Amino acid sequence: MPPAARTALAAVLAATLVGCGPPPAPPAPAFTATLTSPTNVVLHWPSDPAAAGYLLEYANAADGPWTALQYLPPGQTSYTHPNLIPETPFYYRIRSFAGPVSATVTAGNASASAAPPAAGAPVPVRQPEAAPANLTATPAPDQSLHFAWTDRSSDEAGFLLEIRRPGASEFAPVEVTDPNATHCALSLLPGEQGSAFRIRALSYGPLSPVVERTTGKD
Repeated sequence: MPPAARTALAAVLAATLVGCGPPPAPPAPAFTATLTSPTNVVLHWPSDPAAAGYLLEYANAADGPWTALQYLPPGQTSYTHPNLIPETPFYYRIRSFAGPVSATVTAGNASASAAPPAAGAPVPVRQPEAAPANLTATPAPDQSLHFAWTDRSSDEAGFLLEIRRPGASEFAPVEVTDPNATHCALSLLPGEQGSAFRIRALSYGPLSPVVERTTGKD
């Protein structure tokens, strides 16, 4: 066979072998809702490596109003919504959240920064310099903690207080505020004494498609 013909044949064989290789891995499943009993819905969504967590919302009509169901940590990709009203439509949507975080504090201690940051104009929340500063956690007589911080972001969607309970390796969302807030309070549950806290200036990712399930008879 002439060299040119052998070269052409090799190219054809290579293309054929590529076409016969294993198919690419399927994409992660989209946001889904499954009725596991007449009044229990289990939600699943793909993991987002860039997310600091997820906001799960629900409504009883396609156009809302929407209610925050749960702020969830980044490693969680499923949620059970139990004991729902029978024979009722439930609509769900989810979005990731991110944003810079303050230094960590424990009750009675200020955030461990070398010095307060210099005053300056607020910056967009997607910049590291937008992290809240000067976080404090002050115990109150009613077993709650009162938190205060300096807002350094210009366009946050709110602030998210996160807790790392004793023995836990990661922080979990525990309280959310409106934009421009600089204070919040948290009532401690049993076992939460001695926890570490931080505050996040929130930014949200795009909304998922809406999924719907109608519950059955109880």
